[in-house]
This record gives sequence, structure tokens and C-alpha cells, in this order.
Amino acid sequence: MRRCAYILPVILSFTMCIVVSAQNNTSSPYSRFGYGELNDNVPGAFRAMGGVGTGMRDKRVINPSQPASYSVVDSTTFMFDLGLSAMWSQYGDATGKRNKGNGNLEYLTLQMPFFWKYIGFSVGIMPYSMVGYNLVDSVKNVPHPYSKVYTGLGGISQVYGGLSFNIMNWVALGANVYYMFGTTTNNRMLSFTETELAAVSQQTTLRANSVRFRYGAQFFHTFADEHTVVLGATFENRSKLRGQFTQIETTTYDTIPNDNTDCDLPMMYSVGASYNWGNRLIVGADYTMTDWAHTRYMGDMGVLRSRMKINFGAEYCHNPYGKKYVERMPFRLGFSVSDPYILNINQKDFTVSIGMGFPLRNVATVINTSLEYGHRGSAGQLQENYLRLTVNASISEMWFFKRKL
Repeated sequence: MRRCAYILPVILSFTMCIVVSAQNNTSSPYSRFGYGELNDNVPGAFRAMGGVGTGMRDKRVINPSQPASYSVVDSTTFMFDLGLSAMWSQYGDATGKRNKGNGNLEYLTLQMPFFWKYIGFSVGIMPYSMVGYNLVDSVKNVPHPYSKVYTGLGGISQVYGGLSFNIMNWVALGANVYYMFGTTTNNRMLSFTETELAAVSQQTTLRANSVRFRYGAQFFHTFADEHTVVLGATFENRSKLRGQFTQIETTTYDTIPNDNTDCDLPMMYSVGASYNWGNRLIVGADYTMTDWAHTRYMGDMGVLRSRMKINFGAEYCHNPYGKKYVERMPFRLGFSVSDPYILNINQKDFTVSIGMGFPLRNVATVINTSLEYGHRGSAGQLQENYLRLTVNASISEMWFFKRKL
């Protein structure tokens, strides 16, 4: 009965995630390029550490960004992680500044031992990209006044399943398989005040229905029973994004479809490292390269640019087993720097993050919070500053053990 009491909310939460997965969680004008605003799929606890993940191996956290990490799960533990986020953004250009807020249920992940204690299994649902914007640019002081309107909505979601196993107690290998689904729609229209001039519009629609894989490896060793070093790497090969993709240009007099609409998913690799001192101090760093430059988008190669990202973060807990509540609270901070994957935007994106965890009494559950400040663009172009608050509940329950009579 006790297990059923937990299974029911898990099923309901999973269903709710599927229902809301089509809702957008962004209002950024930058999401109108490519596949939209990309999500790195790191858990809430690691977002406060700058988004590190490749070299992180923590039995308290489900880490879907690194499939080799699942085998760290305890042989008697079932884990469940549910994340929500809210975002406040300010956009500025030559016409002034605008504020926008949004939020959504973001991800759900599960993790448990599989077959025996050296094999871990994880499954979940999370976003791959998000699109959501509404821009109007009107020009009146010209011989032919006109307006440009840009709108977009939707996103690509992904359901994943991953398996990881240990070799010789110092190597872990793992793999994720993703099923990607969802629709993004981008519209742009040029209209004139003079009725004799024809309006021009373009609609680009992507309906994803595709599968991709991620492979991971970690090498780890513990010194003097409390100093653990982890080295990690992940890899995804370039593959075709399957689905239905259309691009239609329309004037008042004619409609012109674009039949050359092949799209790809990029080759990606990352390397990372972390140091853990008895769960009191954890430090991690990642480097990720995503080869968007050699990826087709709507039939064209070279319309996107390769994206490099560096993450760094740290966590400090005074005493994980202390009697005082504040001694058991983890405090986190981090930062990241990355290139946009959009051509003609040379300014790097950066984020600074802080967060903390609130362990619940008598149960192995932690409520994690993270606050990220991010900056995109430059004063001469469109500039975006945002704050993102993420709250996630990381629940661990001992299911897989025999009770003594």
C-alpha cells in the first residue's frame, strides 16, 4: 500500500508533464532562430552550479545530461525529480525596453537500480527547445511605410530512457535513447500602409518525430574514503531530424512552397571533471562543443554556427549529518559562458547562478532552488537580461529491500 501511495502521484505527474510539454516556457526573441531556445537538460541542483553535469556523479541527484551517472544509484533506492521554473525577462533595443514573465512545469525524471546494484536505469521527459515571441517593427518615415511582424510558438520535447553500468568499480558506461516530438511555428510578415503594395509572409513549421542517442563514460576513484575525483565525457553523433517540415512564402497573389526542408541534429561532445570531499565540498567544470555549423537547417548548411560552452560550479555543505538544520543545507554557486548558435550574433551569452537545498526531516528528500541571471546580445542590437527561478523536489525512497519480521 505504501508503494502504491507513491506510484499514483508519479503517474499523475508524468501525465501532467506530457500535457504541458507543448506549452512554451520562453518569450525570448532569440528563440525565433533555428530550433528555438535550447535546453541543456541539467537537473535543478546542478543549475545552481552553473549547469555542470558531464563530470558530476552524485547518488542524491538524477543527472540525465550524463547517462553514465545512473549506476551511482543505491541498490535499494527509487528516485524521483520534478522541476518547475519561472522566468522574468527584460528586452531592450533602439525603441525602448519591455518586460515579460512566464513559467511552466519543466521536467520529470525517475531513477532506480536495474537487475543488480551495478546497473542504474533512468527515464523522464524534458524540453529540447522552446519557441515563444511576438515582435513588431514599424517604419513610418519612409516613402513606403511598412510593418514587420514576427511571431512564434511551440517547442520540441523529448522522452528518454537510459541505462548505465559499472566496470571494475572505477569505470561507468551509459547511453540514453531519446524520442523527440513537438511542433514549432515561426511566422514573419511584411505589410505596407499602401494597399496597392502586396504583403509578403513566410511560415516555417517543424513537426518533429525522431530518435537520437547519447553515450557517456565516467572514470572515478575515491582516496582516503572521502576524496572522490570523477572524469567524464559524453558524445552524440550527427543525425537526421525526422518529421514533417514545411516552409511556405505567400504574397497577396501567389503561394510558393519550399520543398528543400531537410533538418539535422548536430554532433556534440563534452568533457568534464569534479572533486567531492565527503559531500561537504563539491567542485565541477565542463566543456561542451556542439557542431551546428555542419548541420542542415531547412535544407541549408552553414546557416547556424558551432556552439562552445564552459560551465563551472561549486557546492558547500557544512556537515551533511549535523544536528542543526542549517549545517545540512547545501549552498551552491556557478557560472557559464557560451557562444550563441545563431549566425551574425558574436556576443557571448553568460549566466551567473546561486542556489540552496532544503532537506526535509526524517525523509531522504531535498527541495532545491536555483536563481540564474543571464545576459544575451549587446546594446547595439537586441539585448536580453533575465532571471530564472527553478524549484525541484528530489525524492529518494527505499523500495527495494526485504523487511525483517
